[in-house]
Amino acid sequence: MNERPDESGPDVVDTLFSYFDRFMDALHDRVLRPIMLAGRFVAYGFILLLLGVVVVGALVIGVVRFATVYLFAQHVWITYLAIGAVSLGIGLVIWRRRRPVPLRKQ
Repeated sequence: MNERPDESGPDVVDTLFSYFDRFMDALHDRVLRPIMLAGRFVAYGFILLLLGVVVVGALVIGVVRFATVYLFAQHVWITYLAIGAVSLGIGLVIWRRRRPVPLRKQ
């Protein structure tokens, strides 16, 4: 009584869902996956950048306090002068190593 008629070929619905599934897999692999990877790269890069800023800030604060207390006997202006001189030296080295942009022909 609950007999199915003999099927001579694949079901149309199964075939359509198979095509749809393959299309969605291709769409995911070619479009969505690169977008998700780029999004992860941006998110993790932003987190690492913020973490780096916090660590550098904490290190600078620690160096200033250490130098003020232990090296220059509470004379904070000497600490600022020393850190300014080191920063200026690093800036001059970086400026010296730069490469100028080639001039454009007009």
